[in-house]
Amino acid sequence: MDFSQVLAEKTDTILQQWVSEVRKDKHIESADELSYTAIKNHLPEVIKAMVTVLSTSQGNDVKSIVVASWQHGILRAEQGFEPAEIAREYHLLKTIIFETIETYLLQGTPAAIVRAMRLIDTVIDEAIARCFNSYFEERLRELQQLYNSLTLHNDELNRLVNTNQDYFTQLAHELKSPLASIIGYSDLFLRQQRRQNGENDTQVNLEHIERVLRNGRYLLRLINDILELSRYDAGKIQPESELTNVCELINNVFEMLEPVAREKNLPIVINCVRAPQQVSTDALKLQQIVTNLVSNAIRYTESGNINITCQVLDDQNWAIAVTDTGIGIPPENQTQIFEPYFRVNSVNKSYVPGSTGLGLAIVIRLVKLLQGKINLISEIGVGSTFYVTFPLQLKMLES
Repeated sequence: MDFSQVLAEKTDTILQQWVSEVRKDKHIESADELSYTAIKNHLPEVIKAMVTVLSTSQGNDVKSIVVASWQHGILRAEQGFEPAEIAREYHLLKTIIFETIETYLLQGTPAAIVRAMRLIDTVIDEAIARCFNSYFEERLRELQQLYNSLTLHNDELNRLVNTNQDYFTQLAHELKSPLASIIGYSDLFLRQQRRQNGENDTQVNLEHIERVLRNGRYLLRLINDILELSRYDAGKIQPESELTNVCELINNVFEMLEPVAREKNLPIVINCVRAPQQVSTDALKLQQIVTNLVSNAIRYTESGNINITCQVLDDQNWAIAVTDTGIGIPPENQTQIFEPYFRVNSVNKSYVPGSTGLGLAIVIRLVKLLQGKINLISEIGVGSTFYVTFPLQLKMLES
């Protein structure tokens, strides 16, 4: 019985069933919104290598396995998969392969059956190992990039701290927890690497790296926000006017943040029926304003929806409103929320996780920069609406 030929003939069936099972598996959430092609990835090459291995008694196609699974790991890292999800999808592949060729296996001799099962196990194990190695290297590459970015910011951050003593205490508090976590997990990872004596700690190491990256990304975002506030207050940020399609800009923000809202089952509803076709403004800074307002709405809303409405007011002005059904803001806090580091308390916590307390401080500065005004309507337990008006034509000051 030539099991390699059977496997080759059943490849398409195996892949279709495997993609279906990956989509249905509740433990592989990262595949939920991926297309068939994106999930399939480089698995056809892995199966092809398996066919080659089964075709001869001593044959192997290690190079094909290495290349296919290596690329699979890199792409899975880019797609945001967790290590456990990758291991689970390979387990599903092995199960489906055995189920597909089981009838044919039973027709072979005991020696042929054992050989086929051992070789399939070997190929899958090798693919997993190579996949994890590439995933691991991709995460290390991202960690190196993060480290480089933090290093580049270090001198400017030190200057900022030295010249803004009022912020120093709060800044130190904000940086303490994520920085301590980065240092702690980095040290743990390095010590494990030094004493590693051949055992496969890849998945454990990846979990440490994921924690480092998560805290590092937060720290980098906090530093970037602080530096942006500093540049604005120092008068170093100036608008650059251009014709801007507001509806297109809002849709770009929607595409970026919709996956975050979907994780909380929050639909984002856009109404651009009365929106201006074009306005003259700084598109990048306008997008940053909308992004911060919508991100804030998602962060402070647990159920309901987010609404974005855009409309022309008259022949000189237009407006955008971001409405949520979140926790609301107490009247006594409604002027404080635009101050640096102020955060509205959630029901059970001193503040909502992920908030730096700088987003709205940046928003109000950018709104003023674009010659606009921002108003807030909010009610505890009902939600909030941030209403921003802008001129249709940004007036550029003469230098």
